[in-house]
Amino acid sequence: MTRITSIEELETLYLPEPGPASMVKVAHTVTPDYRRLIQASPFAALATIGPEGIDCSPRGDKPGFVRILDDQTLAMPDRRGNNRIDSLRNIVRDPRCALLFLIPGSGTTLRANGRAHLSVDPVLLESFAVEEKAPRTVIVLELDELYFQCARAIVRSELWNPKRQVDPATLPTPGEILARMTENQVGGESYDKAWPERAKATMW
Repeated sequence: MTRITSIEELETLYLPEPGPASMVKVAHTVTPDYRRLIQASPFAALATIGPEGIDCSPRGDKPGFVRILDDQTLAMPDRRGNNRIDSLRNIVRDPRCALLFLIPGSGTTLRANGRAHLSVDPVLLESFAVEEKAPRTVIVLELDELYFQCARAIVRSELWNPKRQVDPATLPTPGEILARMTENQVGGESYDKAWPERAKATMW
């Protein structure tokens, strides 16, 4: 295998250098336009890093679930999940953090890079409550940079094309995956059947 082993090799391979549009789009505060993108997004991928390596976690809620506290600070509730808390462990030990926002129907994505901490401020937690259930923590991200990503990846993948949706019946279910990985000790058909009610009861 032939590997790139220096920045010089890499940059030579990717000539010409980035044009002005690739550079001037970078902001260090939440601009009015970037505010509109954040408020329209119901989904973001959260990237963190820790001693064991990197982690990327899906995060979703109603549009605008990532709140803009001020022009340099974002806040995102940590909704109920499986309690692995991989991302949260990473943030406690290494604040470097990134968000990639997706907006259904739009080819434009938004990247937010910065340094995060976990807040358990009672007022902040309660402000994110849904159905009288507050998150246990809120991820607070101090922005280093914020910029949009061009639509090529969305266009190539046809992500929002209804005709490209995959029939779930053609894919392994979580219950099937668990059963095969544990010789039927965990998961199985009963796991999949119970999922809708389990999710409904633990959504918030």
